[in-house]
Amino acid sequence: MTHTYKVTGMTCGKCLGTVKAALNKIEGVQKADVTLEPPQAVITMSTHIPTAIMNKQLAAAGKYKLEETESMHHEMSTDVSDENSLSEEKRGFFTAYKPILLVFGYLIGITVLNELSKSRFNYMSAMHLFMGGFFLVFSFFKLLDIKGFAYSYMSYDIIAKKWIGWGYIYPLIELSLGLAFLFHFAILEATIITLVVMSVSSIGVIQSLLAKKKIQCACLGTVFNLPMSNITLIEDLLMVAMAAVMLII
Repeated sequence: MTHTYKVTGMTCGKCLGTVKAALNKIEGVQKADVTLEPPQAVITMSTHIPTAIMNKQLAAAGKYKLEETESMHHEMSTDVSDENSLSEEKRGFFTAYKPILLVFGYLIGITVLNELSKSRFNYMSAMHLFMGGFFLVFSFFKLLDIKGFAYSYMSYDIIAKKWIGWGYIYPLIELSLGLAFLFHFAILEATIITLVVMSVSSIGVIQSLLAKKKIQCACLGTVFNLPMSNITLIEDLLMVAMAAVMLII
């Protein structure tokens, strides 16, 4: 994908060279063409890189800054959302969200069958099993392409926007929570962490939905092209609700 940015802080040819060199060193940037008149940068990247991340790199090189343009917003909308919109509108809801619906179907089925095999249905045990399976499955798909997830998550999560490292840590937190719930280890601590982490995660989703941003949901990593929607919010809030219930009971 290629985006065009306005560049501030350049005054001469040396500045132009510095900005170009700094941009081309950024991981994910395939090519950066910079001009002084007009002061702009046309950047081709393998996956969308948030402007804030590129500006951090430029700040280390001097008082330079990228500013998003009207055309850049249009390019982003076309690159990121068109396929998602078409998938949901043309293929239908169930086809567009088939992967996540199958995951929830399997988790619910396994949980119910496991509890029915016992003498009585234990809701607390069922929640532990469901949440453990949920976090293990979701962390698995994120870890398949952790770098891709980190950059994708950065487009809407409030913490990942400020620190890309959070995108690399998040799948490991999910993995740890999944193991904790399945093996009944440090359940209280795991429940509190779930409540906090998933609540924070839902904030970014809510902000994106309210802004009507059409971006890719990173809940199952980058393996599946899932559109951001109320489904994403429901899965986050479901974990929040279950964690809250477990703390209250």
